Amino acid sequence: MNRHVRSRTTVYAAGALALLAAATGCTSDGGSGAASAALVPASGSPVGGSPTTAAPSRSAVPSPTASPTGGGPAAGDAAAWAKWHLTPLPPAPPAPADKPVKLARTGPVPVFSEVKTSDKVVFVTIDDGAEKDPKFVEMLTDLKVPVSMFLTRDIVKDDYGYFKRLQALGNHIHNHTVDHAQMSKVPPEKQKSEICDAQAALTQQYATPPLLFRPPYGDGAGTPALNTAVQQCGPRAVVLWRESMQIHDMQYQAADKKLRAGDIVLAHFRGPKDLKGETMTQMFGELLARIQEQGFAVARLEDYIEAPAA
Repeated sequence: MNRHVRSRTTVYAAGALALLAAATGCTSDGGSGAASAALVPASGSPVGGSPTTAAPSRSAVPSPTASPTGGGPAAGDAAAWAKWHLTPLPPAPPAPADKPVKLARTGPVPVFSEVKTSDKVVFVTIDDGAEKDPKFVEMLTDLKVPVSMFLTRDIVKDDYGYFKRLQALGNHIHNHTVDHAQMSKVPPEKQKSEICDAQAALTQQYATPPLLFRPPYGDGAGTPALNTAVQQCGPRAVVLWRESMQIHDMQYQAADKKLRAGDIVLAHFRGPKDLKGETMTQMFGELLARIQEQGFAVARLEDYIEAPAA
């Protein structure tokens, strides 16, 4: 196991995946995601053989724009938070010089759902891309809260430009397959095409190869077949989550229902159709309120990751 990545090794039975998917309304056509079916050690399952497609080399995690402060993300001013009827979060600390997650250029990719850090921060990730609400761009511009986007090609291809506006704020774009397939239910070649074809399209559109991959529903994350496909297509880690945001409330994997330093939080690009009349900005405001209540800041996930050396 990579000593720089802490991973809780809770393994859910197959039936739990279905229950969690139902609880969050997760569907293969772009519905809300469920918690992962398996949280596995960071080393994943050992996989032999060489990738058939070389992963792009990276000397550092690519950043479309610099962080607002040059270190940790800015907190945004009180007036901006009041505009959205929110209490400001604490500012995130500067990005650590010694990144707690160190990724290798080749070999099996790690699988993690949290980052080992003593900073009182969590990381917000947003999946799929079905809702393209311009007010959400305005909200992130005002609040300066960083997010990591895991985009599904066939869900975002009708408006790649929307996510370029979010990318321009310093937010990173990662891989979430072509059409949101449940990876353990498709053969290895289909898994590879789901990841590689999305990787190619997202790289072309956003000028940066996605460094990270998230399988829909978290399904198949610990399997050798998926690990091999990820290696062949370029991403260098599989990212899961510890909490997921629903319409008003957070779902926790921890029994005490509390955030912990370094937790990765899952949300989705969703609108009134899927949120029972609520907007994307209302849902995201509820998410920030849950984080604020527990005294955490939101940090940029990529600031805590050391990408492979060239």
